[in-house]
Amino acid sequence: MDEQQQHRTPGRYGREEIEANRLERWPNAHPERDYLVHLELPEFTCLCPRSGFPDFATLTIDSVPDQYVVELKSLKLSINGYHNRQISHEAATNTILNELLALLSPRWMRVVADFSVRGNIKTIIFAEHAAPDYQGARLEYRRYLPSGGL
Repeated sequence: MDEQQQHRTPGRYGREEIEANRLERWPNAHPERDYLVHLELPEFTCLCPRSGFPDFATLTIDSVPDQYVVELKSLKLSINGYHNRQISHEAATNTILNELLALLSPRWMRVVADFSVRGNIKTIIFAEHAAPDYQGARLEYRRYLPSGGL
């Protein structure tokens, strides 16, 4: 067991990892090729900025990377950082897209936040960006996980 694991406080170390986390990028092993990356995060939560009640969503991130891809643990921790954040559906979706665009500069990316029904309203937010010269594939929106999550 390394020194960091020995000093973990039960019930607290996960929050400490989330607070200390920074999104990380890795070099794309195949920047010469257009290929699609599809990520689903079925446990996204944030808080309503008006009521403070929790909102639940499945995030879908589709992209065509250029020089970099996102490191997945850093993405998980970054997304978990929204858990206690009061933010609207639209702001959360666009903020996540903006953070990933700033980090990765992909050829194309779309973030979809498919929120659970609350107050008799179903909300799905689509935020998309393409590099000015990108003419390649844009994956049709689709969720691959069952609607109940894993």
